[in-house]
Amino acid sequence: MMDKIEELKQQLSDMQEKLQKQEKLASLGTLSAGIAHEVQNPLNFVINFSKLSVKLLEDLEDIVSDCADRLDEDDAADMQDIADDLRENLGKIQEHGERAISIIRGILLQSRGKSGEFLPVDIEQLVHEYVWLSYHAVRANNKEFNVSIHEEYQENMPKVMVIPQDLSRAVLNVMNNACYTVEEKRNLADSTDYTPTIDVKVELDTTVSPASLTIRIADNGMGMSEEVKTRLFENFYTTKPVGKGTGLGMGIMREIITKNHNGQVNIESEEGKGSAFTFIIPVKTVK
Repeated sequence: MMDKIEELKQQLSDMQEKLQKQEKLASLGTLSAGIAHEVQNPLNFVINFSKLSVKLLEDLEDIVSDCADRLDEDDAADMQDIADDLRENLGKIQEHGERAISIIRGILLQSRGKSGEFLPVDIEQLVHEYVWLSYHAVRANNKEFNVSIHEEYQENMPKVMVIPQDLSRAVLNVMNNACYTVEEKRNLADSTDYTPTIDVKVELDTTVSPASLTIRIADNGMGMSEEVKTRLFENFYTTKPVGKGTGLGMGIMREIITKNHNGQVNIESEEGKGSAFTFIIPVKTVK
């Protein structure tokens, strides 16, 4: 009887900790949306002025070209080299500025969506952003972490109706686990014989009604034993060390896919060779 009481106390304590984390995440989400909105405007200026500077550089090159017969050959060559470097630098500023804008739009999309609200979403953008968000989050805590990420997206996919707040979280949870398990295997394996790898594939089958969205995330990490597979979705069950995991991520992921999106989760795993998680979700496409 006393053991049961202690177990219930522990479960209550774990639930309280979970609620506190959720409250912190909600506050962080609101703060992130506000920051993203404020950062978007100066980024737009950076991108627009980089484009304007490219046009001014072209005008300058035209002027130099008109004066070519009055310039020393070496000076003309130096000026052209400088112009080429400037054009390349401006291109990088524009490229990374637009990348930052893309991330901000994703954050704002999550913040605008209400809990449980279906919105038209560019699935390639959502999956890509959260795959790399997971990778960079791990890198922020472990500079030695690295993994080869292969992405495959079906071309010309239309937007689909999903709950972006939820689906992004499901992708993030699976990616976090994939990053953890390949790093765990790398630490155990001879680094010359093992390359940590995560494969991401997204397809949309519009020949069926409703359309079927498939998201597959596979790793070549530690894989799972039969016991782990049978207990994978139990709340608070985790194989990670204390402080590394709560044992809630997989249960939340399954609920997001099966209940919130009326889909299914397929799992393939072989101990020592890796795991693959596949989401299959019926979706409505949006033109």
